[in-house]
Order: sequence, then structure tokens, then C-alpha cells
Amino acid sequence: MRICATVAAVSGALALSVLAVPAAHADNSVSGADVTDADQPYALNASFSNIKINNGRAIVAGTTGMITVPITYTLTHGADVDITAEDFFTDVELYYVASQDDSYDDSDYTLFGDDWAHCTAASVTVANCTQSIVIHPAQDLFNEAAGKWKAYAYARALNGQDTGSDDYDVTKVGVVEKDLIAGPSLLRAAKLTVNATPEPVVKGKTITVTGKLTRANWDGANYTGYASQPVQLQFRKNGASAYTVVKTIKTTTKGDLKTTVKATADGYFRYVFTGTATTGALGAAPDFIDVK
Repeated sequence: MRICATVAAVSGALALSVLAVPAAHADNSVSGADVTDADQPYALNASFSNIKINNGRAIVAGTTGMITVPITYTLTHGADVDITAEDFFTDVELYYVASQDDSYDDSDYTLFGDDWAHCTAASVTVANCTQSIVIHPAQDLFNEAAGKWKAYAYARALNGQDTGSDDYDVTKVGVVEKDLIAGPSLLRAAKLTVNATPEPVVKGKTITVTGKLTRANWDGANYTGYASQPVQLQFRKNGASAYTVVKTIKTTTKGDLKTTVKATADGYFRYVFTGTATTGALGAAPDFIDVK
């Protein structure tokens, strides 16, 4: 997998039809054919449905390691479309645009897998397709691309046409595309701590609860304080099964948290961050307080 910032868009129906295979996999692009704007592939008798990315969940990425994003979909096609041919390709890419009204043509960043989707026939005209995209946050992600992403699906049937040959005839290539598919949110991972003191504490006395909220900085491969964010302080009495919200406070400019409460009973304090459009939600590991 690799991510690329789109400097000059050469995608979309016209450009991809000329290339016949996606620009994302450039090793298969046209090299020797003399293709004009008037030459167009035919509309491949195929369609996409049931596209599921990361099992329908948001992708939350830190700054290290790697994340494998599974993608599944159904490809319905005409009986004359040979999905087992060596020169048949189908794929789903993820892309980010600053304006949600924009399409793949306007994408600022794209994510795609190393391999094409693998499709298994469920019937003569229906195939179940699977693929994956591996993300390495330290080298693939940028802060400005955190948020809602979209997906773009396509299939190409070269039908024996050699894209590197002077005899390449794009009109014999089948193409189908589906754009503006709702994709997952790609979010910056957060970290959250909590510490209740003093321990033990006399009932009725003041407990000070501190903590810190940080989030992944994809531009610097580290975690930095998340400023001015509302965070819930929650408490679960020892022996109880559920937490209750004590109060909501905001982080400082450096992501720090600090508040006070009265000691009432033995139990667990935790801070909970509900997330934003760019950052994943999480709760801090609880801290037990012993009340005498």
C-alpha cells in the first residue's frame, strides 16, 4: 500500500478510460499506444454493491506499526465478462477530499492496496470480492487528511489488449466505475490518562483527579496535547457495574486535565473522551481510590 498526494489529477472516467487500468497501479499503464480523446472503452457490464470497508468501522491510527483495512464487495456482471481472465482487474480505493462535494477526480490523498481484489464466483454472474489496504501511519498519513473519506470502485477488462503495444485498441477494453461511495472515517488515535490522589483518602475530603489527553500527530510521528476538548470525569463505586458522569471539564492548551471532587466511597475514577470528527474516542484506564 502507498498513499499519494494528488498533485495533478489524471483520473476520472476519461483519463482512466484512456489508461484502461488505474493510475494507482501505474506499472500497468499505457506506454506505446497512440490514444486520442475520441477513443473510448466500452461500458463493461458490471456493477458494485455491498461494499464494506473495515467492517463498517472507523479506522483509528496511531503513529507506529501498521493497520490492515479489509474490504469486501459484490461484483455483479454479465455472463460474457470473464472475471478469471489474467487481464481482468477490479479494485476499491479510498480517497480524501477537503470538500465532501468533490469526487475522486479532486482527491487530495488516496489509499490503495498492493494487490487487486480477489473475486470468487458465487454464480455465473455474481462474484464476492475481497482485498485489503495496509496503512503504515508513520509514512502514509498526514494530519490534514483526518476525517471522513470516500471510496471509488472500478473494474477493467483488457480482453487481450496489450497496453504497451502500438496495436493497443482502447475501444476493445471494458470499463466500469463507481464514485462517491461513502467511506470510513480515518481518525487520529488518542491517549488519555487519569490519576486520583491522595490514596488513601478520608471520606469527605477532597480528591484531585489529574490526567492528560494527547492524540497522534501524523506529521511528526508523535503524540501531542489536544487542547480545549471536553472530557468526562466518571466514577464507578466499588461493586457497581456501571460508571456515572461526575462532571465534564476541558483540557488546557497542552491537553492537561485537573479537577477536584469529594471522597464518598471506594471506587474507580476515569476520564472519557467522546472523540471528534478527526480523533477517535477512548476512556482512560480507571484509577482506584481507597476511601477510609
